[in-house]
Amino acid sequence: MRYILHADLDAFYTSVEQLDDPSLLKKPVVVGGAPEKRGVVAAASYSAREYGVYSAMPMRRALELCPHLVRLPPRFSRYREISKMVMEVFHRFTDLVEPIALDEAYLDITENIDNRVT
Repeated sequence: MRYILHADLDAFYTSVEQLDDPSLLKKPVVVGGAPEKRGVVAAASYSAREYGVYSAMPMRRALELCPHLVRLPPRFSRYREISKMVMEVFHRFTDLVEPIALDEAYLDITENIDNRVT
């Protein structure tokens, strides 16, 4: 039997923004495109979700739901940098890491489980 762990870092982009700017903590934050250019929410912080703002929502609608929303443009180079650090942590547990996005990966932890059981 194989044991596969699925890691999905929720609100990853907004979490990185809050890590880099602690003044954004506890504020409703989204990362995404400009509303006047038909932008969408790429990520929403937990505080933004309390207003009904979610990923893939049109940015215009997100701002209607939460007028004081902090909208930030994506910084993919920074997200890749943090993602690399996260994947390095995953590799401490297993060499069998299959990233499927900057914030998501599958880890085969069969060996970890088997070593624990025996």
